[in-house]
Amino acid sequence: MVRRSVEGSRGSVVTGEEREPMPETVVVKANGRSAILSLVATMLWVCPIALTVFLCLVALYCRSTASLWIMGFLLLLTFGPVSDKSKYGRAIGSFVGRYSPGHFHVNVHFEDVKAFDDSKSYVIAAEPHSIFPVGAVSLLNITGLMPLTKSKVLASTAIFCTPFLRQVTTWMGLVPATRKNFVNYLKAGYSCIVIPGGVQEIIYMSKDYEVVYLKKRHGFVRVAIETGSPLVPVFCFGQNKAFNWWKPGGKLYVHLSRAMRFAPLVFWGVLGSPIPYRSPIHVVVGKPMEVKQNPNPSTEEVAELHAQFLSNVETLFSKYKDATGNAGTELMIL
Repeated sequence: MVRRSVEGSRGSVVTGEEREPMPETVVVKANGRSAILSLVATMLWVCPIALTVFLCLVALYCRSTASLWIMGFLLLLTFGPVSDKSKYGRAIGSFVGRYSPGHFHVNVHFEDVKAFDDSKSYVIAAEPHSIFPVGAVSLLNITGLMPLTKSKVLASTAIFCTPFLRQVTTWMGLVPATRKNFVNYLKAGYSCIVIPGGVQEIIYMSKDYEVVYLKKRHGFVRVAIETGSPLVPVFCFGQNKAFNWWKPGGKLYVHLSRAMRFAPLVFWGVLGSPIPYRSPIHVVVGKPMEVKQNPNPSTEEVAELHAQFLSNVETLFSKYKDATGNAGTELMIL
């Protein structure tokens, strides 16, 4: 069942006697043969936040010269230079990308894998965000799960202000989600993986249903039209099961989260640790939507493609929720 906060437009229906045969769904599974390597890689990615919080608490508790050293070290990691060209950094990023998806038993379902052309740049819009967007990151070229050799994930700028996490995500191929980066990387031949709902989806995240915040998100569609980049709908099942979590409610929480571009919440995994559960995550990659390039698209043109994209996301959810073990899950579109 799909819930909508307001009534939306209907998707188009193909009729006629002659139809093209539907391509067979291809499933690519992450390398999960080494549980130890997968665990280490995952900890390198998800534990930096917990480590930063721990060091801050230690600094506050010590109240000595050691506290100054700790805070100075964290400030250096926050504002010091970090390069995605670093030999050792890229090795760490590649290690995380190669083995981390295996911890979550990531399965990538392609509606039509042959439709992808590595010479093209795609706008890959993945939903929902959840606490950690495991599904979106699993589509990076370093994981080997996507048939594209050049890709970047556009992530919240808050990530790049967080010690340790800033370094690891940069080495993995994540970049700040700015319009300039978005357009420049597409023009440079990179496919860009975006999560249009962003922090809003964490704010409204629920344990009872999946939430996607898309109705007011038109920017990624406009960029796709301006650059002529095919738009790819993606839905990620199971991300909410990777952690237990708690977050406050109320308007103040919503306003603060929007201002910080980061939704503060408490999350924990195995035995109360930051280690996520090995709960399967299924990433469904829809068929690329061809886009006619227009440097100055009209509002109507953007709205039309946006409605088509929204309809395709709903279709992916409804079509694959049973097969991915989420038969009782509902979708809330805001």
